[in-house]
Amino acid sequence: MQNKVLILDFGSQYTQLIARRVRELNIYCEIHPFHKVPEHLSDFKAVILSGSPFSVRSEDAPHPDLSAIRGKKPLLSVCYGAQYLAHFSGGKVAPSATREYGRANLSYVKEGELFFEAISEGSQVWMSHSDTIKELPTNGVRLASTGDVQNAAYRIEGEETYAIQFHPEVYHSTDGKQLLDNFLIKISDIQPDWTPDSFVDTTVSDLKKRLGDDKVVLGLSGGVDSTVAAILLHKAIGTNLHCIFVNNGLLRKDEFPAVLKQYEGMGLNVKGVDASARFLDALKGESDPEGKRKIIGKIFIDVFDDESKKIENAKWLGQGTIYPDVIESVSVNGPSVTIKSHHNVGGLPDYMKLKVVEPLRMLFKDEVRRVGASMGIDSELLGRHPFPGPGLGIRILGDITPEKVRILQEVDAIFISGLKRDGLYDKVWQAGAMLLPVNSVGVMGDERTYEKCVALRAVESTDGMTADWVNLPYEFLQKTSNEIINKVKGVNRVVYDISSKPPATIEWE
Repeated sequence: MQNKVLILDFGSQYTQLIARRVRELNIYCEIHPFHKVPEHLSDFKAVILSGSPFSVRSEDAPHPDLSAIRGKKPLLSVCYGAQYLAHFSGGKVAPSATREYGRANLSYVKEGELFFEAISEGSQVWMSHSDTIKELPTNGVRLASTGDVQNAAYRIEGEETYAIQFHPEVYHSTDGKQLLDNFLIKISDIQPDWTPDSFVDTTVSDLKKRLGDDKVVLGLSGGVDSTVAAILLHKAIGTNLHCIFVNNGLLRKDEFPAVLKQYEGMGLNVKGVDASARFLDALKGESDPEGKRKIIGKIFIDVFDDESKKIENAKWLGQGTIYPDVIESVSVNGPSVTIKSHHNVGGLPDYMKLKVVEPLRMLFKDEVRRVGASMGIDSELLGRHPFPGPGLGIRILGDITPEKVRILQEVDAIFISGLKRDGLYDKVWQAGAMLLPVNSVGVMGDERTYEKCVALRAVESTDGMTADWVNLPYEFLQKTSNEIINKVKGVNRVVYDISSKPPATIEWE
């Protein structure tokens, strides 16, 4: 793949958005930490430097080696990147008189510049920095200004190096997509040929070469990611793919038989394994969120290990890992910290003699759905809400017991079926219920109760990296609350979560 872009990440909260916007132009890109520049730079046609929470003037600021990039490849430096180029190349960066954050408008745009083609004065941009570029670097040419920022954009004479103080990847920069189009397609001459069909063709071809006649064991969950991964692998190796759907005891109500039935007629070789008792026994008494995730991940691996031994010459474990899993688990975004571990990221223990294959590792969730649609997977399955790998184990806050699982399964079933009944399911990206580790006082039939509280959660998103709560109708929430309290023994209070991500996460654990 030659038409691809390298994004060097300095820890900005917006780095994944840069990748999303680039891919919306049908151009493939990869995010790498600033201190781990890929050896094979010839594979990339252009490079983008992200923003950063650091100041270029601080001692611990990221200092990338750009000697193999500057002047050799088209380079776009965003915010921190723009300040870095100025600060270390003959310019001057100083603290802003006031922190420059939020909407601004271009007050000056240099004429005749391909970088700003179809972008005029007055265009709205999004600023987010506390330093500002006072003097341009050597051979710098100012391209744009705002009312408060004189050097809002510049280029380096004699190089295809461009720099901007604002964030084109953010929705509030109204011509941000046009600017990225100008840089990537017009200046960098990258062909926008990364489509779902091309991804399928390339991935299937690569899988055939990589796997040959080897057998692959794949863990199915019934969700979008593992299903699309399974179909891709099936296209590549056919009956050498062995799919296993594990009941970990933490699935939604009646999900085990329903999912097995769902896969009938899809041509996949699927086996159901009920290991619910094994999971629940291992989880007994564990209340720490990371502890629960690690236990669930280990048992999954153990179950797959047991099942793979029954398949002669199985050499690979297939997984539906997607890009947000990798980003949140491995801290690929430069100096950022791990948010949470994922059971399907990070490799296998030494005792398990299977290699890992992850066909979707570099895709965001909405991209997975588009790839699935291009392969003819049923739209109802592709429209399924994401469901966490650890299942209800991270929606039961505190320790897990069979009774708590029963309660949450009943609550979740009422909530999800209600969303479908009232035509709200497809308007929500992900929904679920959380069982809280507190009891609250209530009254039922003139008697005092002391029972569980549940929180309902419904968010809208495109890729899970950011999300906002959904304003569900009061009538729906009222009806759902009444039904839960009346029908689910052990629950006497229902609340609705109105937190966005960030600062909250979608799941509670």
